[in-house]
Amino acid sequence: MPAIPISKAPQPASTNPAQIRNFCIIAHIDHGKSTLADRMLGITEVVDQRNMRAQYLDRMDIERERGITIKSQAVRLPWQSSIDGQDYILNMIDTPGHVDFTYEVSRSLAACEGAILLVDCAQGIEAQTLANLYLAMENNLTIIPVLNKIDLPNAQPEKFAAELAKLIGCQPEDCFRVSGKTGEGVKELLDEIVKQIPAPVGDPNAPARALIFDSVYDSYRGVVTYVRVVDGHLSTRDQIQMISTGVRHEMLEVGVISPEPLPSKGLGVGEVGYLITGVKDVRQSRVGDTITNYQKPATTPLAGYKDPKPMVFSGLFPLDGAEYPMLREALDKLQLNDAALVFEPESSAALGFGFRCGFLGLLHMEIVRERLEREAGLTLISTAPNVVYQVTTDDGKELTVTNPSEYPDGKIGAVREPIVRATVLAPSEFIGTIMELCQQRRGVLLGMDYLSEDRVEIRYHVPLAEIVFDFFDQLKSRTRGYASLDYEPVGEEEGDLVKVDILLQSEKVDAFSAIVHREKAYAYGLMMTSKLRELIPRQQFEIPIQAAIGGKIIARENIRAIRKDVLAKCYGGDISRKRKLLEKQKEGKKRMKMVGRVEVPQEAFIAALTTDADPEKAKAKK
Repeated sequence: MPAIPISKAPQPASTNPAQIRNFCIIAHIDHGKSTLADRMLGITEVVDQRNMRAQYLDRMDIERERGITIKSQAVRLPWQSSIDGQDYILNMIDTPGHVDFTYEVSRSLAACEGAILLVDCAQGIEAQTLANLYLAMENNLTIIPVLNKIDLPNAQPEKFAAELAKLIGCQPEDCFRVSGKTGEGVKELLDEIVKQIPAPVGDPNAPARALIFDSVYDSYRGVVTYVRVVDGHLSTRDQIQMISTGVRHEMLEVGVISPEPLPSKGLGVGEVGYLITGVKDVRQSRVGDTITNYQKPATTPLAGYKDPKPMVFSGLFPLDGAEYPMLREALDKLQLNDAALVFEPESSAALGFGFRCGFLGLLHMEIVRERLEREAGLTLISTAPNVVYQVTTDDGKELTVTNPSEYPDGKIGAVREPIVRATVLAPSEFIGTIMELCQQRRGVLLGMDYLSEDRVEIRYHVPLAEIVFDFFDQLKSRTRGYASLDYEPVGEEEGDLVKVDILLQSEKVDAFSAIVHREKAYAYGLMMTSKLRELIPRQQFEIPIQAAIGGKIIARENIRAIRKDVLAKCYGGDISRKRKLLEKQKEGKKRMKMVGRVEVPQEAFIAALTTDADPEKAKAKK
């Protein structure tokens, strides 16, 4: 987030709500949302041609490098309709497409009256297309179906228009055909947004109510809060109050994003903009909260969003223990930018002090870790991802386990694990291989529907623990990249789960423990013991590496001792002299074994805790 310019002339006070249209662009990943947003910025001329660049709204280096949108971005576009010749203000929000960032999409939808549902003409409807469509329908938004990338040689607009029309319940000719790359059909689409999407509704004379749908931390100006005004009016120097906490602030600046922040005199009904109060404490501006006027407060908050439930947990530990306070501060700041991130302090005997963090998925976990390392200059170790289990002991005690080290040692009555409803969309030729993969991962088939002759939607109930490791990679490789996956939590089910401990020299190493299904415990134990045998350096004594369930050893590997040649100086003489030296060495090794502790290098933890099967590849990756 760049520093907000204060030299620009303030914009006029709020616009007539009838001239405002609020909409967002939703689609599956890589279907051209950011490219279409670029064309809209160019056509409405809010960005000079010389300053224009691809993926203009993607501000983070990670987004530009990976070619994906991670954070939704709001922008105000002026547009003169060719239908009635009037000037309108279009507030557009470009949203991410990956399943891990659905929370960003849900917050964006709450700030809009309409949505553009974008479908790639070459790839067709995919899993996240459906998920985002259902989200938009839940919010009662006006949906405009749009087919993008019509300039591609392998585009099939007629085929996918029929699929999209069947899904939404409109006619194939109602689907707009555009090219985000060339700009074809984009002007007509902007006119259609003005025509179809309703103007925002609100009471300008009621007490002010504005919904916080996003916020970022600016190192110079503190917390920058993005809001959508529903009722009343917000002006500079107003005293504002957060309804949930009752905290009071003075607004230092209010403005709009066009697409750089631009100060204005105020925000009225239906407008989308930003507020700066000078607050440095990131916890005082929570996404989903309602802002009101302190002198004339509203009593009922706006319907916010449900707090996101973390799906995957992993421990983050600094490589250098002295960086622990820096990691805490970095996580605090990142939580403001990413409301789906949750964390709590944790300590490990092997890794020291760190944090147990909850993520929405594996990509979310990867991005958070990369952002922490880049933005705060930290070097981190992340433990293998796992999910939350509900454990009932034999004496009826209920425990919530987010970390294998919390798993009770006594007799277990039952273990419940989270279950998700997975939706896979793929060409029909891959049905067999997809069903085989899902059955291997303990999936239960719910149903199957053909969207067209050659595209099928398969629905499964699958334990979340089976999805968080490499399910998506396996799915892509088995279907040559054509399948897409979306999943949502549906509850918990009892499972035959056990905790596998890894022992070095008969001592448990908590960082390597895992909770797995009993059928897969042996495979996990074998994999970890053989991995660690390659990674831990040899010592002067033999080191046994064991995998155990409770007191039962299920797998074992040995690291052979480094032998010192004590007979090297004996170039002849009686055999009894040699035997005496060997016996002395044997006694010394026995004593060393009694007091010896195994040194596990940091690289071994990093490599063993990654999800790569090949330790050398894991080392190289780091």
